[in-house]
Amino acid sequence: MDRRGIRGFTLIELMIVIAIIAILAAILVPNFLHARAESQTAACEGTERQIAVALEEYAVDTGGTYPATQAVAPAMFGGSLNYLSATPLDPVSGAQYQYSATAPDCLNSGVKYEITDAGGHDSTAQIDNAALGSTSVIYCSGSGITGK
Repeated sequence: MDRRGIRGFTLIELMIVIAIIAILAAILVPNFLHARAESQTAACEGTERQIAVALEEYAVDTGGTYPATQAVAPAMFGGSLNYLSATPLDPVSGAQYQYSATAPDCLNSGVKYEITDAGGHDSTAQIDNAALGSTSVIYCSGSGITGK
């Protein structure tokens, strides 16, 4: 039989194609994982800012008083759904956010509070609190709402 009439790929050609695909996968998979971690962290920080806005709206409606330290839920606003319609959950851990009526980093003596998540964030996706693996929002009456 004449071998010139048979067409197909050689074993070397197949191995080269598989090697190229493996190299591309090794480059792309970590980038996709990092992008996912960044999006989860951004979603968490956005939710914390929404909670802070709800707290500010509540304080305006109640003459400047804030709820006591507790887990964030509609019940912390007296059960009113005007501020939060559902209990927000951390996109990474699925846990509730925590609200603390005192923020440790405020230099002024005015109103201050902190909203934190349960942690578990990829530290490479965070600008702040990289060692903690958590995100938080702090409100100080002198400087307003800040991410930490």
